[in-house]
Amino acid sequence: MTELDQSLLDAGERLFERRWQLLKSVPALEFLPPADRPEIAFAGRSNVGKSSLINALVRQNGLCRTSNTPGRTQELNYFESPGDPLFIVDMPGYGYAKAPVEKVAAWGALVTDYLRGRTTLARVFLLIDARHGIKPTDEQIAEILDDAAVTYQVALTKIDKINETDLAKVREATERKIAKHPAAFPVVIETSAEKNIGVTELRATIAGIVADRA
Repeated sequence: MTELDQSLLDAGERLFERRWQLLKSVPALEFLPPADRPEIAFAGRSNVGKSSLINALVRQNGLCRTSNTPGRTQELNYFESPGDPLFIVDMPGYGYAKAPVEKVAAWGALVTDYLRGRTTLARVFLLIDARHGIKPTDEQIAEILDDAAVTYQVALTKIDKINETDLAKVREATERKIAKHPAAFPVVIETSAEKNIGVTELRATIAGIVADRA
């Protein structure tokens, strides 16, 4: 580990040592909070583990509601820690075919407009279930991010649910696919909210992004 790496790790721990809280849930763009600080958003298919990973990130099990029911997050949920120069955004899950068509369309419009128009959006973490790899709907979101020139980074979730051999295959396939996307950050983060794997590295990555925006 280099001195810079350790510095970022320490900064990441400090960034998430305060208590976080829900600022507001945003059903439409006119309700967005002031664009006065960097935002880190988490996107992914329904049930990919977004809420669990955010809870692990901030060390608060009850901050984001978790559910086994796909499509529960239907708005942009903004979280803040008073005194920290950062918003964390939990985006609605996508790829849930059983939701009403009108609801799916509304979610899609909200997410697309947010990705394309939010100037303070510093990075999107695109969460991919390690058991399944990148799906066509993930590719669609990646293309939207490419078009919007929003930097995004893949984070594999639930890596504790598969063996190392299968994980290596998913990692290789994921890296190969994101290499084709111009807005994709090349480093894939491997995480498990349940086992707290990769969470420290995720905090450090976010701390680096915040420092770059300062």
